[in-house]
Amino acid sequence: MTTALTKAELAQFYGTSKYYRYTFGLVLTDGAAFLVKNGAGWLVDVIASARLDPKVRREPFEAWSLQVDLKTNAAVVTCTDGGKEGREPVTLFAQDIPYTDFPLESIELYAISDEGLGAKVVMLTSEY
Repeated sequence: MTTALTKAELAQFYGTSKYYRYTFGLVLTDGAAFLVKNGAGWLVDVIASARLDPKVRREPFEAWSLQVDLKTNAAVVTCTDGGKEGREPVTLFAQDIPYTDFPLESIELYAISDEGLGAKVVMLTSEY
């Protein structure tokens, strides 16, 4: 049984109690695993598939955003370097999503290198 993805549901995640191995060298926090379990695995799959791009793979800090037009159900997934030293963020990856049933207007995730885990950790921004 899945749980509806709402801002209130996502707000419960801060920090993580467990890590979940995913694919392409990704590890998920509780919040990111919650997304996968509740119908937004495709979004984490986009993050995983972007690992094929060397400039994304090399970036130690990735800021991911999904912007959804709730009228047309189209969306855009964007990855930036989060901006460094006070400068504007550099876009590393973008993908148009022609249709999604994602229920929120937007969501942001981080993917951060963790040498101890030997992976990039995907997390909700509230878990950072």
